[in-house]
Amino acid sequence: MRTTTGTGGTGGTINGAISFWHARDGLAAPREPLPGDSTADVCVVGGGYTGLWTAYYLKKAVPFLNITVLEAAFCGYGASGRNGGWLYNGIAGRDRFARRHGHEPAVRLQRAMNDAVTEVIDVCAAEGIEADVHRGGVIEVARSPAQAARLRDFHSVEVAFGETDRVLRGARETAEQLRVAGAVASSWTPHGARIDPVRLVKGLAATVEALGVTIHESTPVTEIGPKRASTPYGTVRAPYVLRCTEGFTATIKGRRRDWLPMNSSMIVTEPLPAEFWDAVGWTGRETLGDMAHAYVYAQRTADDRIAIGGRGVPYRYGSRTDSDGRTQPATVAALHEILLGFFPQAARAGIDHAWSGVLGVPRDWCATVTLDRSTGLGWAGGYVGSGVAAANLAARTLRDLIQRDSGQAGATELTALPWVGHKVRKWEPEPLRWLGVRALYAAYRGADRRESAARSAETDRMARLADRISGRA
Repeated sequence: MRTTTGTGGTGGTINGAISFWHARDGLAAPREPLPGDSTADVCVVGGGYTGLWTAYYLKKAVPFLNITVLEAAFCGYGASGRNGGWLYNGIAGRDRFARRHGHEPAVRLQRAMNDAVTEVIDVCAAEGIEADVHRGGVIEVARSPAQAARLRDFHSVEVAFGETDRVLRGARETAEQLRVAGAVASSWTPHGARIDPVRLVKGLAATVEALGVTIHESTPVTEIGPKRASTPYGTVRAPYVLRCTEGFTATIKGRRRDWLPMNSSMIVTEPLPAEFWDAVGWTGRETLGDMAHAYVYAQRTADDRIAIGGRGVPYRYGSRTDSDGRTQPATVAALHEILLGFFPQAARAGIDHAWSGVLGVPRDWCATVTLDRSTGLGWAGGYVGSGVAAANLAARTLRDLIQRDSGQAGATELTALPWVGHKVRKWEPEPLRWLGVRALYAAYRGADRRESAARSAETDRMARLADRISGRA
């Protein structure tokens, strides 16, 4: 592997610079900060997927609405511009919603997520957003007996929630689709696509501006209250103020313990030659995951690289977030080792870029979308890494909630979904949450090592304990 040499240099790995997706195409021209006190019909805080999709659907539904989006840095600076490019139907907390609200409401939520994948693809086509979309589905592989047992359970649960088009494959059939070293089984769903996340967020921002939405960048919101969002440059007052800040929610006054900013890191290879792809397959360009406790996610990019990610340093003390995505060399090395474990044929491939970002994790690991009708405050997020499609569903739900509240429409199928109005307790104060998260991922990594070595079909007991303590189970 080439050495990591900071932010560039001939023959080196670019480290940080926000993300590979941003570095490849360059940053968009900056938009002006908020010039002073202002008013709007709807103020959206956050220029990522949730905020931009919400502005899009509200403006399409009610074209005369005056909508202002406030973004602390630039559109796509956060997870929307740093993620692994998985547009898929995962939704955080579905099983918990099933236990609380019943199986059928959770099935409706899953169906809505399946539809959200198609919705994003259809809007990209309709609006001319070129985001390197390829609908190859999602394949998740098992590489040990314990992972295979979890995969079978996972597959059965997904089918029970309505994914009757999901396919379970053994080792031979998996290799016919994609040759991952040591893969003994896989589960594939058609409800997924590979995207370039920055091209999606750039296209979406340009689309909402063309519709007449105002976007102010370099405008951090420091405090949100009923009918107002405060910034260093002035206050925007609006009947509806929507918090769409995901992993950066802790930067807002009074919100430090709402959602934990979990760190995730990625590397991307140089473009790989035809003989590599002949050896491994992957002609369907499915997004790729596994059944390890310390989850891995990957894609084959449009220019034939492998982008692969997982947890590095999972959490920074005090809910701090990074500035430019710079990643520890040890994390880069660990991701490179995972890459070679999956694809030994990539041993000679250079690593062109490494970066990191944060995602929002609620205490019970359940995503939510809410509008407080007494204050006009709304929010959506807590996607736990599944936000590319979930943000779209959340945005359409916020649109429906606002239209219902303002008397423009009644209740809809989306406003009745079980994640609407979901409340969760705050995370523990420091140093408890720092100690807890660090111990949690140490337990998961240890469990993965022991499962690989033991070759047992039983899930490691420390991983089961970590699931219960963390609230994931």
